[in-house]
Amino acid sequence: MTRLEAVIFDVDGTLVDSERDGHRVAFNAAFAEAGLPDRWDVDRYGELLRIAGGAQRMTHWFESTGRSADQARELAQRLHPAKTRIMRSLVEDGQIQPRPGARELIERLAARGVALHVATTGTRAWVEPLLRNAFGEVFDTVVTGTEVPDLKPSPAVYLEVLARTGSAPEHVVAVEDSANGVLAATAARVPCVAAQNAYTRSHDLSAALLVADGLDDPELVSWFDGQPAAAPPRSR
Repeated sequence: MTRLEAVIFDVDGTLVDSERDGHRVAFNAAFAEAGLPDRWDVDRYGELLRIAGGAQRMTHWFESTGRSADQARELAQRLHPAKTRIMRSLVEDGQIQPRPGARELIERLAARGVALHVATTGTRAWVEPLLRNAFGEVFDTVVTGTEVPDLKPSPAVYLEVLARTGSAPEHVVAVEDSANGVLAATAARVPCVAAQNAYTRSHDLSAALLVADGLDDPELVSWFDGQPAAAPPRSR
């Protein structure tokens, strides 16, 4: 990389601690609201995260617990909007917090004139208020699963960010936490660093340029500091 012009962040598990205490809680609340006995504990949800997409995750679960394929799909389609509504409520109540180091890394990059984007397959209904509440209006471009329904490891959401911004992949770095995320970024030819979390430490992240323990890992911070920025700092 000759210069760093932009960084594209994933959201779930990367910028925010949203999986265990956000999505899992919202799924369980949606099950309870519908009168279903299903519940996902912390360990079970970690296993289910290998299924990309909330509706797909529920469909897989319902089939694995004895529902027919048709019933599983119908239940998932019916419950997913409720789960999104509950997740948005958690976001608006401030229950979803940034990961340690997230705000600081964003501030360091912005101060160097690096453009900040988001590529997530989460739903805009909760992603937008979460980013606003947790970080303010710092992101130049936000593409979500509402606009691009193809789930990671498909590179579609990254390709959409590149198309909207006109960025060249060789001047961009993605920040992800999971194997699917790293594969999505690299399939779009975007170099990727991985900030793993408790759920993704067992993932194969070997396609990443760097695997760090989090966004506050000194190795990750030093790596970004060592990349020459393309422009003087922007005023926001």
